[in-house]
Amino acid sequence: MSMESLALIEKWPVPTAAAAVVRADGTLLGAHGPTAQPFALASVTKPLAAYAVLVAYEEGAVELDEPAGPEGATVRHLLAHTSGLAFDEHRVTAAPGQRRLYSNAGFEQLGDHLAKATEIPFGEYVKQAVLEPLGMTSTTLDGSPAKDGVSTVDDLVRFAAEVQAPRLLDPRTVAEAMTVQYPGTKGVLPGYGHQNPNDWGLGFEIRDSKSPHWTGGSSSPRTFGHFGQSGTFLWIDPDAGMACVALTDRAFGTWATEVWPAFTDAVLAER
Repeated sequence: MSMESLALIEKWPVPTAAAAVVRADGTLLGAHGPTAQPFALASVTKPLAAYAVLVAYEEGAVELDEPAGPEGATVRHLLAHTSGLAFDEHRVTAAPGQRRLYSNAGFEQLGDHLAKATEIPFGEYVKQAVLEPLGMTSTTLDGSPAKDGVSTVDDLVRFAAEVQAPRLLDPRTVAEAMTVQYPGTKGVLPGYGHQNPNDWGLGFEIRDSKSPHWTGGSSSPRTFGHFGQSGTFLWIDPDAGMACVALTDRAFGTWATEVWPAFTDAVLAER
């Protein structure tokens, strides 16, 4: 199991990096680096949290369009970063649905909402709904649903396979999660500036025509996923039929914007 492109992570200016590529059927196309080493996920936590919320939705514990968060907002608004909440503060800066305001606070309110609805602490719910069923035994979410996850490449490969070929959710629910919510909404993509539109699904960022972007120039517009400020990313390209996970222990910065797109293009060129 080897892909030459994955060896590019050895040239990244980071202390440690690990990466892997997986197909929808769970076939591991390649892996490189310490794939069993735990890394802080930062915002790559959000797709895991969102998946748990979607499980709760299918179980009937919550509805996507029920009130949650600030006045006038819903579970869907919180998942799609259109609740109007500020980035890292629990204060309202816009009316729901008007702007794409990327918000950690929104995901924290989402976690609180789900905990009240299910009477299960959010981290425990994620464990029962997502981590345990997928065998993600090295993954934890203690703290903020927005950014406090810890995981390994090996575990995230299991999650990436699940999202591509869902067993925990109805495929139609995952299709909704990777569909643009509130089309035409503009806003800032952290680290990449203003995007118009700034397309987002339910807990997953959607590439579409964004430029600049952290995925590759050859990534399909339907590519969706997330990156984290801890130097981590997970993307899924439905047109390529594959997903890629990369985890590092260096904070996101110019180094990442320089090496990630070329890395992604190299991975896609090997498919």
